[in-house]
Amino acid sequence: MPELPEVETTRRGITPYLLGARVTRVVVRARRLRWPVPEKLEQLLPGRRVHRVERRGKYLLLEMEGGWLILHLGMSGSLCVFPLGTPPQRHDHLDLELAGGDLLRLRDPRRFGSIHWSTRPPLEHPLLRTLGPEPLERLHPDHLYRCTRGRGTAIRNLLLDGRVLAGIGNIYANEALFEAGIHPGRAAGRISRERCRLLQRSLRAVLRRALARGGTTLRDFRSSRNQPGYFRMQLKAYGRADQPCRRCDGAIRGLRIGQRTAYYCPRCQH
Repeated sequence: MPELPEVETTRRGITPYLLGARVTRVVVRARRLRWPVPEKLEQLLPGRRVHRVERRGKYLLLEMEGGWLILHLGMSGSLCVFPLGTPPQRHDHLDLELAGGDLLRLRDPRRFGSIHWSTRPPLEHPLLRTLGPEPLERLHPDHLYRCTRGRGTAIRNLLLDGRVLAGIGNIYANEALFEAGIHPGRAAGRISRERCRLLQRSLRAVLRRALARGGTTLRDFRSSRNQPGYFRMQLKAYGRADQPCRRCDGAIRGLRIGQRTAYYCPRCQH
């Protein structure tokens, strides 16, 4: 968290403020994030204009003159646009001040986010070059089926592997598995072609619905305008342990798989 819908919501929100804007000043208040903030970033960025704002998986990519600023929001980060002079709060770690009178502010209470500067194409960066295809793009209907063959790992865990699909996190993996009626602990290699196709379609549908509602706010996520995401109200499985299933009225259960909890309905998912 934030996952693909939250990151894409952020990208769409900040793009109108950033496109063509010139950075006038960089303020770094904390260098110790997941990786240290690049040295001399305060000297590198002023004077450069933002040409594009893209997303790859859970990474935001800001193309500037001479390079790319690559940002990851970690578990609790957000990028918000404020007027210049807005006082920082405790967890506001970086500002990009813009010539038009705005600033782009990174807020990250847990400090699992990261900031990178690259003069090479961003898809060649070590953090991005192994990412799988984007789940919202047109995929071969058997992409997921091919990725599951011979795999004994739980299907929920396979969906979290960024080499299979980029940007899928625990929230939307659980929701898509509920939609497709597949138990999150089922061995990936035991899922039929038709059910893999259904799961792939379910992932796309769930992500689109989440995007339409600005993503999901569970604890810390806010959009670029500091607004929560409202998809939380439509969650059918994730975080609903012991609550009634919206499909059959049975109880949703939580199941620890690896390091994270999966949520499922024992009646509806097999």
